[in-house]
Amino acid sequence: MDPAKLEAFVNKAIGDLGSALTAALVVIGDKLGLYKAMAGAGPLTSAELAQRTGTNERSVREWLAGQAAAGYLDYDEVSGRYSLSEEHAVALTDENSPACVLGGFQGMGAAIKAGPKVLDAFRTGKGVGWDQHDPDLFLGTERFFRPGYNAHLVTEWIPALDGVKAKLEAGGSVADVGCGHGASTIIMARAFPRSSFVGFDYHAPSIEKARERAREAGVADRVKFEVASAKSFRGSYDLIAFFDCLHDMGDPVGAAAHVRQALGKDGTWLLVEPMAGDHVHENLHPLGRLFYSVSTLVCTQASLAQEVGAALGAQAGEARLRDVLSKGGFTRIRRATQTPFNMVLEARP
Repeated sequence: MDPAKLEAFVNKAIGDLGSALTAALVVIGDKLGLYKAMAGAGPLTSAELAQRTGTNERSVREWLAGQAAAGYLDYDEVSGRYSLSEEHAVALTDENSPACVLGGFQGMGAAIKAGPKVLDAFRTGKGVGWDQHDPDLFLGTERFFRPGYNAHLVTEWIPALDGVKAKLEAGGSVADVGCGHGASTIIMARAFPRSSFVGFDYHAPSIEKARERAREAGVADRVKFEVASAKSFRGSYDLIAFFDCLHDMGDPVGAAAHVRQALGKDGTWLLVEPMAGDHVHENLHPLGRLFYSVSTLVCTQASLAQEVGAALGAQAGEARLRDVLSKGGFTRIRRATQTPFNMVLEARP
């Protein structure tokens, strides 16, 4: 045995333990408004931050030190004050920025709460349904994906599809399947006021939240949300969109076949999935670590809890996705565009 290798691994494990605990502190900072109180405020003491946020000074003092040790905050040892840099403030307070990470921490904190259920699912193979998770997973997922959709969906992804932008500008019909709280649906509805949109999700509480979001956004007149699965939604559409959800489905081939039937003449399927290589060794990096981990706790378990249980996983890769689409009856498939986090496929019958 190599003692140096053992020591290096123990140090790595300690770092990972610190990361897990830091994630919990980020959720606390988010929910108590600690980051927002520090953004643009300059250096603060723990007493000043506690007064600004109506929190306990002693708890805030420990939180500040932990966040400084993690590199989230800056600490001045002379004055004993802490500050949040402008760059870090964007990631920790600006939910309109694609750099915002708050939703990820909220969602993953909720996913970890399902640990006992996932542990049992490892033994039984029965999976853990999306609906069996803590509600913070649904809220966190929306917050995590929405900034990226805001940044790319209308300006890059839809324009990359053949003829779709013109259809939507003229007035087309769109189905957003697996819409969750409706973030992607509402973004498209705002951009294309002449088109009509229907968001579908099997999770009824999410559909209720999506309807609320549509009313708040002022688009309820042209956006509907209905409870339906990817194999049961009704209607015929010019564009059908799946955002980061196909890999969660128990029967993705069945979903693909249903999409093919629901597409109107010369219709398009927009499929957005996490960026991944086709082989495990291509995904052994920080982003792959994140996606494989959440897939273990959430995505794979969600699929196993459904019929078929194909369990594509969040790192399925383009080759496997193309195979699913081909088996569903699609013959024209191309990678329309991509981001460091997303693979955007265009499929036509």
